[in-house]
Amino acid sequence: MATKECKECKKEFSSKEGLEMHNKSKHQATVKEPFFTPVLKKKIKYISVSVIGIVLIYLIFSSVSNIKSLPPTTMQGHIEVNPPSHIMKIPMQLAIHKHMLEHADAVEGGRPGIIINYNCKDYSCDNDLIEKLEFFAQKYPEHVYVAPFKNMDAKIALTKLNQQKLLEEYNEQIIDEFVR
Repeated sequence: MATKECKECKKEFSSKEGLEMHNKSKHQATVKEPFFTPVLKKKIKYISVSVIGIVLIYLIFSSVSNIKSLPPTTMQGHIEVNPPSHIMKIPMQLAIHKHMLEHADAVEGGRPGIIINYNCKDYSCDNDLIEKLEFFAQKYPEHVYVAPFKNMDAKIALTKLNQQKLLEEYNEQIIDEFVR
């Protein structure tokens, strides 16, 4: 059996624990307390886990709240409801948006709708952009709609069934070609 010896008084002990108890009671000046005590380790662990949790929650929340998107180009998930107007000042519900792509004003066998969306909240728009888009829609009252689209990844989006064109500026010729 290996023995442990006290370096100060040369007394021998049969276990490491016995030597440690002896040193604590007889030679306190030579005993070094560990820097990271079990209580301190526990506190550091809880603080670290809490900080990581808070950072993860913040990252998830900020990324979800800033998700950008584009208007849908398919009819999946549509409802048989018409928007209140062809020119809207508030965003069109996505399910209604999808329905208008199928057929404008819900006329069975009618012409598919075309929706012009704009995002002047996140993009710098000319003062008359919305007015120009609304005036353009009046040229095609049977199937063209204009509405804002929140958090859209473009200033202007032209959407028809399975097709989309994004514009950074108003261009009547391009819009007209897309509508025809």
